Amino acid sequence: MRVFNTFEELTGATGTELGTSDWVTIDQRRVNAFADATGDHQWIHVDLERAKDGPFGGTIAHGYLTLSLIPWLGSQVFSLQTPGAKLNYGVNKVRFPNPLRVGKRIRSHVSIADVADIPAGKQLTVKHTIEIEDEPKPACVAETVVLLLP
Repeated sequence: MRVFNTFEELTGATGTELGTSDWVTIDQRRVNAFADATGDHQWIHVDLERAKDGPFGGTIAHGYLTLSLIPWLGSQVFSLQTPGAKLNYGVNKVRFPNPLRVGKRIRSHVSIADVADIPAGKQLTVKHTIEIEDEPKPACVAETVVLLLP
């Protein structure tokens, strides 16, 4: 776990791979709970029987479920102990290059893409690549943006 206590430490880590989270299995219970929370009950995610005959041979996780796990996966890799507030600001360049089949394990590779000065403080951009175990392409590649206010 990499801990950043100052803005200077964080800025010095720009372009650095911070590490990799633990593996987590994406099970049908989690996919169903996400479907209930979002109202997205598309058959490819929740209908086990129909999805068996679908393009992926079973159900797949919602792309936004994968995206929503980024803060939790990232918290296993690094911690911001810098002074002041930390606010989620947005997400850049989100892509879902490979469907995430239910039952597979994922983990996040995390790196600091940029730390920029802004009038209110700093803007941190963190790159996450969500790897699927035994798959050549990731489930998700995204850059999260966090505002760090003094």
